[in-house]
Amino acid sequence: MKKILLFIIPLCFIGSCNKSTVSNETVVYHNDFETNDLSNITNGTITQFNNSSVLGRYNDTSFTLSLKSLPNHDLITISFDLYIHDSWDGNKAAPDGPDIWEMIVDNSRYIYTTFSNSDCSPGNFCSPQSYPLDYPNNYNNPKTGAFRTDLPGACSWASSTHGTTMYKISKTFKHSEKTLVLKCLDKLVQSNTIDPKCDESWSIDNINVKAITL
Repeated sequence: MKKILLFIIPLCFIGSCNKSTVSNETVVYHNDFETNDLSNITNGTITQFNNSSVLGRYNDTSFTLSLKSLPNHDLITISFDLYIHDSWDGNKAAPDGPDIWEMIVDNSRYIYTTFSNSDCSPGNFCSPQSYPLDYPNNYNNPKTGAFRTDLPGACSWASSTHGTTMYKISKTFKHSEKTLVLKCLDKLVQSNTIDPKCDESWSIDNINVKAITL
């Protein structure tokens, strides 16, 4: 477990940012899924994507990570790589969307957004997404905030070199309980396809959970 002692950083959480002294920072969970470790995960499944093991792929379902016996702490930081595979339609109305993704911790929602993998080339309609803001009142260009946009699709867009978009997700928030439950889920709309999971899906890699004491 990595510990960092006595330094000052700006910590931003729940809409505020203040300078605070960090006295201890401990990684309480890390998983890159290369050893097929699904301990503490409910509804976990591991597949291969881009020559790496990932948690997923998911469509119209969820996984839950449950942690116990956390050390004393004041904040939690959760970070991971989120892969949005194939033909996500963002804020688009039915029958194609909206394509919603959520992150919930201890029954509190920290992300409720949409993603779009639409081609936003000149002359084409760009199906907007809400990320990095919340759905439904935000309209951003497809792939806004993405870390990578040059990955192959996982199924229906497997031949495309821009079929998967990868986002670096990181959230820091107040937390002091000894247990933590992280749930990630989607609400994908695909009433016009016979194979929803091939049409749209998502996966996660490199989950990291840090407990921070101030």
